[in-house]
Amino acid sequence: MAIRRVTIMLDGKNETKLRKLQAEQILKTNEHRSFSEIINCVLTEGLKHSPKCD
Repeated sequence: MAIRRVTIMLDGKNETKLRKLQAEQILKTNEHRSFSEIINCVLTEGLKHSPKCD
């Protein structure tokens, strides 16, 4: 898997939700979870349920 640096713009509400999810994961696992890991996890799960675009 290639890792690429990409710049995205998040609205404040989404950033807050993602940061909260990050904090919950850190507390749950007692391990570091980067913001990028959380974004990739949420995107991966969301894309599993998205309609296919042709």
